[in-house]
Amino acid sequence: MQQTEVMKQILKLKKERNAVILAHLYQWPEVQDIADFVGDSLDLSRKARDTEAQVVVFCGVKFMAETAKIVNPGKTVLLPAPGAGCPMADMVTAHDVEQLRTAHPDAAVVCYVNSSAEVKAVSDICCTSSNAVKVVSSLKEDEIIFVPDRNLGHYVSRFFPSKQFILFDGFCPTHNKITSSDVAAVRALRPDTPILVHPECRPEVLDKSDFIGSTAQIIDYALKSDGQEFIIGTEIGVLHRLNQLCPDKRFYSLHAAIVCPNMKKTTLSNVHDALDKLQYKIELDELLIQKASVSLERMLSIL
Repeated sequence: MQQTEVMKQILKLKKERNAVILAHLYQWPEVQDIADFVGDSLDLSRKARDTEAQVVVFCGVKFMAETAKIVNPGKTVLLPAPGAGCPMADMVTAHDVEQLRTAHPDAAVVCYVNSSAEVKAVSDICCTSSNAVKVVSSLKEDEIIFVPDRNLGHYVSRFFPSKQFILFDGFCPTHNKITSSDVAAVRALRPDTPILVHPECRPEVLDKSDFIGSTAQIIDYALKSDGQEFIIGTEIGVLHRLNQLCPDKRFYSLHAAIVCPNMKKTTLSNVHDALDKLQYKIELDELLIQKASVSLERMLSIL
């Protein structure tokens, strides 16, 4: 089928299934365009929790669809591309967290939402890149175990010099490939253009940027800024949304290779087939859902 026909069929199936389509900002443009809601992890977690639809089609990666199931266990949650995983999420296990707890018994475990349900189940509270600083601020503990992203953890630690951070050695392969040399090269070409980067980038990249924020925060910054040009240091999928919301402004990717291969696994055909066949359901053990929901709901309760 042609793309327009596939999109028509998706809309028809969505109505028949009483479904909602959620898409992360790193998805292909056409997948974002067919979605009911497009956002970052925090926004989509809230949408998944609050939806009245019976079926949630999550256009993202596995940990995101798992999160949707955990916060809304009575719904059918579909992951259109079952092979869409997250390398960073796979870097840490529940056993790793338990070992860190044993070594640091007085520490609070802050788990980046980019992690498995099993890891969330043994953590005290989750966070996203949008609310990580606020989450840590809510904790009374002087020691913070932060898993799995060392880069985001390092960024957050800057706001809390009196706390000790134990950082797990995980990272996002897509953001971590950006180097300070890349920033210097772009700065030389466009010295007056602000560089906006994601906190999953290396510390030395953050040090050379003009703004640090989640995908949603980067979009908000660009919307409110009087500037007309911006260099974007996060996955290229966000450029589609930026161009939609700010058609009079120009956006450039900081690095040509800021592409998450897993985020790009979901196609319109995948979305169509997921709705048509109700396939690739996220199934989680009831006890696991109960345990993992504690850290997620604790995060979602923070305004």
